[in-house]
Amino acid sequence: MLMEFLNGSSTKMAAPMSNVDEIRDRVILGEFGVKNVHTTDYPGNYPGYDDTWDLEKFKKNFRIDIVHSDENMLEFDMIGIDAAIANAFRRILLAEVPTMAIEKAFIYNNTSIIQDEILAHRLGLVPIKADPRLFEYRNPEDQEGTEIDTIQLQLKVKCTRNPRAPKDSSDPKELYLNHMVYSGDIKWLPIGNQADVFADAKIGPVHGDILLAQLRPGQELDIVMHCVKGIGKDHAKFSPVATASYRLLPEITLLQTIEGEQAERLKRCFSPGVIEIQNVNGRKVAKVVNSRLDTCSREVLRHDDLKNFVKLGRVRDHFIFSVESTGILPADVLVTEAINVLISKCQKFLTELDAAEMD
Repeated sequence: MLMEFLNGSSTKMAAPMSNVDEIRDRVILGEFGVKNVHTTDYPGNYPGYDDTWDLEKFKKNFRIDIVHSDENMLEFDMIGIDAAIANAFRRILLAEVPTMAIEKAFIYNNTSIIQDEILAHRLGLVPIKADPRLFEYRNPEDQEGTEIDTIQLQLKVKCTRNPRAPKDSSDPKELYLNHMVYSGDIKWLPIGNQADVFADAKIGPVHGDILLAQLRPGQELDIVMHCVKGIGKDHAKFSPVATASYRLLPEITLLQTIEGEQAERLKRCFSPGVIEIQNVNGRKVAKVVNSRLDTCSREVLRHDDLKNFVKLGRVRDHFIFSVESTGILPADVLVTEAINVLISKCQKFLTELDAAEMD
């Protein structure tokens, strides 16, 4: 039953909702606009409905279903929660989960054609594989970092001619050595006891194939970098996710049976896998098999002979989250850390309320 609800699959026409329930629980996609976009189920707004917030009721209705999970991607459903809380969770993932990133670049030598400022900016955006939970925030007034708040990296590359290059070659890959500088050339320089503490951790760039600069014979780079702990609110380089977004679960309701050529056209109006054609007593009949795959393009509303047979909506309290990590931490760890940040914010707010009441 649960999987049928998540997939939006049904072999029968959906039972019609009351107008009030539709306003409360569904966002309706119309031909010329979107209706019921605002939350309206607050206490006293609907006679006969008890909308007072209740913890036990929330526990009963709220759930999280994991749909897909790997090291860098996580897709899950957050059900039974208001959009304000879901959006707060998304914003925390983007801007308030801490990571380690290059903050200072000490450029001792740069004879490439890239200006120091541009090169420092490129280095700052390289994701660094290091667990921020093992480090402290660095005091802005400290000029020198310590082993508990700083990671030291070095980039030292010099381009030379290849003595074994063919005489008639014009390919830089054959003519020169070290002419392409990649993030994999960045090396970790342990501070203090870091070599022992992080002996099993491979501290360095997440990806080794990020192109930083191109050199020619005689040109070289000699740079020492300091990584510190920070959050995306201060600078985008600290953001732990490539993207963190959500969308409401699409809901497609067929108001009557659609057959034959109309069924074929209806199928083409939606994303692949949403509508399938089934053989019912020798007739081609359209069925909704997985409304989750729909992109809500509303293409069907352009067909005058189909638009009155289909109702498009979205479930107001069913959020489909997609979280893509930059690789610094696994996606599931980022979600856990975001929840911890949200909990700490709530605790701080309650503490402030208690302090205000005492005053």
